[in-house]
Amino acid sequence: MHRFAALALVAFAAVAGIVAHGGRASAEEPLSNEEARACDDPLMLAAITDRFRHQAFVVHHLPNLRISQLRGIHEHRYLPYREDNRPIARRYCGATADLSDGRSRTIWYLIEDGLGFAGLGDNVEFCVSGFDRWNVYNGRCRILR
Repeated sequence: MHRFAALALVAFAAVAGIVAHGGRASAEEPLSNEEARACDDPLMLAAITDRFRHQAFVVHHLPNLRISQLRGIHEHRYLPYREDNRPIARRYCGATADLSDGRSRTIWYLIEDGLGFAGLGDNVEFCVSGFDRWNVYNGRCRILR
């Protein structure tokens, strides 16, 4: 029974990834600039807010801290897919995150084409200024800027 549950979970993840990514099942089929996820893509913003809530609870021990709103969303760099030397399209974005504690913080994030779970869907990495306790993204989120 345990094996069946694991197989069902893998199948569900694969189907969910394909559906979430608009039917594209392979990381080998890069999106064109027009198809690539924009900085204000609702799926990417939802992933950021959900993962920040988890991070605030687990890492910073702030169970009630959440991102209330993302405003001033902007793209500051786009590196499109190129077959010869850039196999992954990357979009660098920034915004202001209004937090549930009443403060506003700068947030930087990166959307990577085709780097979701098992190569299905897109991946988003983010850093909220003042919340990178372990310097994963270097000082002041430098790596994602």
